[in-house]
This record gives sequence, structure tokens and C-alpha cells, in this order.
Amino acid sequence: MLLRSLLRSAAASSGGAAAAAATRSPFARVSDLLYPGGAAASRTYAKAKAKAKAKTTAGKGKVRAKDPRAVAGDSAAAAAGPDAAPSADDDLNVEFELPTDPLPVSYDPSLDVGPGGRPLFSFSKTFSPFFHRDARVYVDFSLDEWKAMLPEGLPVGMMKEFEETRRCAVMVRESFLDLRDNFRRIADPPITAKRKSTKKQIVLDGPVSCGKSVALAMLVHWARSEGWLVFYVPKGKEWTHGGFFYRNPYNDLWDTPVQAARILQDFLKFNESRLQQLPCQIFDPIPLGEGAGVGMMKGVDSMAMPEGSTLYDLIQTGITYTHAATGVVVRLRKELSLVKDVPVLFAIDQYNNWFTFSEYQEPVTVRSCRPIHARELSMVNAYRSMMHDDMMIGVFSNSTAVGKLRQELPDVPLGARVMFPRYNLDEAATVCHYYLRQKLIRREGFSEEKWKKIYYLSNGNGSEMRWLAPFI
Repeated sequence: MLLRSLLRSAAASSGGAAAAAATRSPFARVSDLLYPGGAAASRTYAKAKAKAKAKTTAGKGKVRAKDPRAVAGDSAAAAAGPDAAPSADDDLNVEFELPTDPLPVSYDPSLDVGPGGRPLFSFSKTFSPFFHRDARVYVDFSLDEWKAMLPEGLPVGMMKEFEETRRCAVMVRESFLDLRDNFRRIADPPITAKRKSTKKQIVLDGPVSCGKSVALAMLVHWARSEGWLVFYVPKGKEWTHGGFFYRNPYNDLWDTPVQAARILQDFLKFNESRLQQLPCQIFDPIPLGEGAGVGMMKGVDSMAMPEGSTLYDLIQTGITYTHAATGVVVRLRKELSLVKDVPVLFAIDQYNNWFTFSEYQEPVTVRSCRPIHARELSMVNAYRSMMHDDMMIGVFSNSTAVGKLRQELPDVPLGARVMFPRYNLDEAATVCHYYLRQKLIRREGFSEEKWKKIYYLSNGNGSEMRWLAPFI
């Protein structure tokens, strides 16, 4: 008891000294930079967190603004007791609701104004007509239109942006136009003496929340609107996690029939009519493996595709017969590389998950297992390599970080990695004007000085800028 009382008194005295030091600190807090007149009255949609009972944020439309120091702060508050005075740092530990005020009409010339009086929106149904001089404008689609063009799924960051801004618009950035023009020049080379260098295979890398996955989704949207055949994988991590896995007796790789069937179904959603017009060019028997939970097929080890079959027939075979699902996905990779009637693009998000270990393990002894690397999976082994002549782009995802990978990756050409930048100052200005238009920022508190503070505090991080916007 004596030791406990001594520890309590020491903690109280150190806490008091820390508080005194904080008041004398020459460094300004985030709240002081954004709203010098006081943090309490600066945020429109904020309400203080209850002291006695913690509130949950599972409901829709609520976001918890949790300060990284909250764990230490909660421990100090518990030690100080219920009568302790609230700290100034509690301003950042609040629960706030997203704006629910009714938005103005979709297009209002008096409100749709960007930096320098430029139009904020562009009335276009595709990303084809944009030049670099047209960058930093928003293109507005409905959620149904997005899902129709990308039925495989939208990136999580894009969906969060749509939810919080209450509008399914994306900004056309110069970095996206560089990607689009790169693949456009490959598919349709310009008739000029001087041609810019192009890359058929690109690994898109960059810092957290710089918009890589959104740019990839926009690239797939553009390519499909141009009539291209796009093999889009929005969640590459799902190829290495979940479902059944079996060793293939013919190539010593591992089959994942559950994921294979899902991949074939997703690829068929948008491309069904085009696939019905493309004939198969490989007629070797498709090797069969174990089906999902049903084992091997008795007396049969392969399945032949009849003459005159189309790629649609090939995919239907993999969907119908679970034993052939993985083999069909592997065969589809070879078939797509032979298509010449239409440009083909392989677009893989979360590509970094294919260069590390999967979720699966192989039993070695009674008490030990060996982790299975992603390259040992049949489908990843067929699609991961960029050592070919096909157009392919893989995007590293920081939301599914797998650790630091080396600069030069196996099965990837030298110089294929391209760094994708965060928002620059001009793009941040457009973003903040868009948030003002969508009432994420109060109009009476908006100024150039404040949105620049948001930009420099977040260092151009898109998610952090959206989180900081209501503080204006």
C-alpha cells in the first residue's frame, strides 16, 4: 500500500510538471494553427466526447477523430481522477458527425467555382477528351455508373471519399493523364517523327494516400470506355488469402479454386459480349485439380476445349466445373496475350501482395508448417510476371502493406517502377474548393491561408486533408 501511494504521488507530480511544461511550450498545436480563436467553436460538426460513457461510432455517417496520443491521455486522465480539469488536447479527441445539411443542386454556376475562378466540374462521360491544360477539374459520375464500368469493385479509399463528400466525383490529375497517355501511345502510336518514351509494364508506387488505387480505377474506366479488354483485379490480396488450397500434382504449384471461380465471374461481368466474339487459340487439354471441398475427379485428369470455342466458353467451363477453375484462369492468361483484335490491359491493385508469403502453410512435420510464398500459387505464378510484351500495370497498396520490398523485383523489368505523387499545391487548392462546395468546409471560415495550412500539415496526403477539412 505504501509503495502504491508513493507511485501515485510521483505520477501526480510528474503530470503536473508535464502540464506546466506544455503551457510554456513554444510549439503550436494543430488546433492553434488552424483556428487561433479557439478550438471549441471552430468545428461545425463536432461534439465533445462524453466523460462518463464512451460512445460507439459503428453507425453510418460518424467518424472518430482520434488523436495518436489518446492512449497515453486516457491513462493520465484515469490516474488523475474524475474531477480533473479537461486538457486542451481533448480538442482533437472528439467524435463528430459528417455534415447532413442538404446540398445545393448538382450544378450551380455560382457555387461550382474553383481556384482563380476556374470551373470546378467538367461535363464529360469519359476521361478521353482531357489534355494536361484541362487538369485539376472534377468529373462527376453516379455510383451506378462507376459500378457499371468497374463491377469487380471500387477501391476502399474512393468509396470513403464518395461517402464523406456525398458525391461520386474524382479529380483529373496530371499524373493520371501521364499514365493514360502512356498506354494510349502504345495502343495507338502517333504518326510523328518524335515520339515520347513509353512503358508497357508499370509498377506504380508512392507514399500513403497519394491516390494510386483511384488512378488505377480511373485508368480502367478510361480503357473500357475506349473499347479495350481489361483484366482488372481490385484486390490482389484476395488471391493469396482465404478459401481452399491444394497442391497441383502436375506442376507442384498450389491451386486455389474458390478464388479462381470468383475471378472468372468478375471478369465476365463487364466483358461478356466481347468475350463471345474472341475465339480460343489454344486447344491443349486443361489440367484438372482438386475441386473446392470435393477432391479430385475420378478417372479424369484433363478437360478438352472443342474446336470453335470462344473465350466466353472457356470461362464458363471454369465457372461450371470447380476442378477446372484454376486451370482455366491460368489458360486465360495465355489466351489474352494472343488477342490482337483489341488492346488488352492487365490492371492489378495490391500488387505488392504477390511478392511475399501467402496465408497458406504446408505441413512439414507433425509440429511444424512451411509458409507458402505467393509465387508458389498457380494463379499468381501465371499473372505476376511482367517479362512479356503485354500492357500491364501493378499498383502497390499501403493499406495492405507487406513490408519493405527491394527496388528491383523478380519478374519485373528494370525501370518499371514509377512513383506516383501526392497532391501538389494547385491540386490541393482544387480539392479544398471542392470540399467547400460539398459543405465539408464552412464558407464563412474558408480562406487561402487556412487551406494552405491544411495542405502543409498533411503534406499533400489526401486522406489527411479530408480529415482536416472540417477543422476550418
